[in-house]
Amino acid sequence: MAAASCCGMSAVSYGSPVATRKAALSQGFGPSNIALLPMKRNMKFRVRSMAEGDETKEVPAAPAAAATPKLTPPPPPPPSKPKVSTNFFDIFAFSGPAPEKINGRLAMVGFVAALGAELASGQDLFAQVSEGGFPWFLGTSILLTLASVIPLFKGVTAESKSEGFFTSDVETWNGRFAMLGLVGLALTEFVKGGALV
Repeated sequence: MAAASCCGMSAVSYGSPVATRKAALSQGFGPSNIALLPMKRNMKFRVRSMAEGDETKEVPAAPAAAATPKLTPPPPPPPSKPKVSTNFFDIFAFSGPAPEKINGRLAMVGFVAALGAELASGQDLFAQVSEGGFPWFLGTSILLTLASVIPLFKGVTAESKSEGFFTSDVETWNGRFAMLGLVGLALTEFVKGGALV
């Protein structure tokens, strides 16, 4: 059992603060018991406690201004950008960024060019390539490959530059559909034996 004194009022502890408060409140709300009512946190008061067989020790009151300030944890660091490899073999690996982007871009240009030339001249895809279309195909392939690879060697990804409606995912899906369309156009013309249109 321990005794405590606050502002000149003594209370005997029965094991828990709730029991102490109930015991003190049962005595009434006299001027000496007013200290048990809820108080502000930064109020200056002196607390003395005494246990059996222990000497009385006074603890100096801490000033309200020196109360411990609330420490907020520092904000977490911003997520770092993933390091993009500029190694030739990483860029041109099967799962690397270059093969599908380059093939998709070439297929998009090739599909639109093949359909446009077929509508204009009435020639099928094989006739277009055999009658002077191969140098155009080769030149376009080199130009689009260089335009696609140079930013990758500088560490710039298509995902970092994509905003709005035309994102890198949209470009990837358009390239995939163009690859399928170009293969489908070539197979259909081969089976049919002439131009599609």
